[in-house]
Amino acid sequence: MVSDASTTGTLTIPPDSTFFTRERVERILALVIGVGCAALGFQAFVNGIASDQEAPTWNLALMLVTFVPLGLMIAAGVIGRFYRPLSAIFAVIFPLVLLAWPFATAGRVAQSGGEPWVWYLLNVATVATALSFPLILQYVWCALIPVLYGVVRLVQIGSTVESVIQVTRQVVFAIILAVVMIMIGWMLRRLAEGLDRTREEAVRSYAAAAAADAVEQERISVAALMHDSVLAALIAAERASSPRERDLAVAMAREALTRLANADREAEEGPDEPVAPAFVVDGIAAAAAEHGHRLEVRTSVDARATALPGRVARALVLAAAQAVVNSLEHADGAGLHAEVSADDKRIIVRVSDTGEGFDVARVPEDRLGISGSIVARTAAVGGQARVRSSRRGTAVELRWEHPR
Repeated sequence: MVSDASTTGTLTIPPDSTFFTRERVERILALVIGVGCAALGFQAFVNGIASDQEAPTWNLALMLVTFVPLGLMIAAGVIGRFYRPLSAIFAVIFPLVLLAWPFATAGRVAQSGGEPWVWYLLNVATVATALSFPLILQYVWCALIPVLYGVVRLVQIGSTVESVIQVTRQVVFAIILAVVMIMIGWMLRRLAEGLDRTREEAVRSYAAAAAADAVEQERISVAALMHDSVLAALIAAERASSPRERDLAVAMAREALTRLANADREAEEGPDEPVAPAFVVDGIAAAAAEHGHRLEVRTSVDARATALPGRVARALVLAAAQAVVNSLEHADGAGLHAEVSADDKRIIVRVSDTGEGFDVARVPEDRLGISGSIVARTAAVGGQARVRSSRRGTAVELRWEHPR
């Protein structure tokens, strides 16, 4: 289970909401359209109830078919949920209502003066497409709904010159108003998309700058470490002339190598906010999964177990992960399993396998897989690490106790 493989730290940037502004613009549009449609819908509803142009049965049927989906669309726009499908339903239903309207008024005296109740809903149907249809279909509806109204209105009141002028005026007014509202919605969406792109580029630039700064800080840290520890150890080794001086040089070299083993992991140890023991369990399983091994971690956590400091938990995860990697590389993961037990006094992590094992005492000092990545890393947070190995397998035990 000996390994000198090193792992480099990475800089992670929290994911950003790419459509932050666009989503809020959509919400505002839904709310504004819902309120505006409520005002026009109320006016149409009042006129529809008082209308005598349709037969009573037709009037009731058309009112239900029109105002039930309209009411649902308005409610959805106000609360901000399901407004897209409901607005699409109303936009599709209203042309069918217009097509049925001449049959509802057939044989009845038509009044050419004023506007019928369906006229108030022309722009409601067109603006509803702004919430659900692609832009090209929005413009199609801007022309389709008013023109369809003009045709069925002329069928109802007749095609006299006065009627044609009146209906044409209504159709043109409805088309202009619909195009203006669609253009406003399109412009707001384009502006929101531009803001989102700018924001995303700014976040990416900041992430790149932060990554460059982290690399530079790591370079400075490693350079300082090389100067303060490694270079001093080399100088001491060169000048050693007695057994005591050589032992001192060896100790300095061991400490320098341990610090080098931990230098690339300091960024991943993170802050000291308390975490639950489950964090250690999940971290060990995730480390094994990264190497293609599905490891089931046995857990025994007492109900009185308290949270661990974040740096301690991360150090235990990294040390246990190194033990898992060593087992996978040198014992093919034979019988590999892990256990985590915790109570109100301590947490214990065990990683073991049933491989051929090795002689712990004969591991070279410059092999950092055990001495640096496991023992020294655990000791750095006030814990203890014990490595036992024989022909029956290898076991790594990590222990950390809460301060009294």
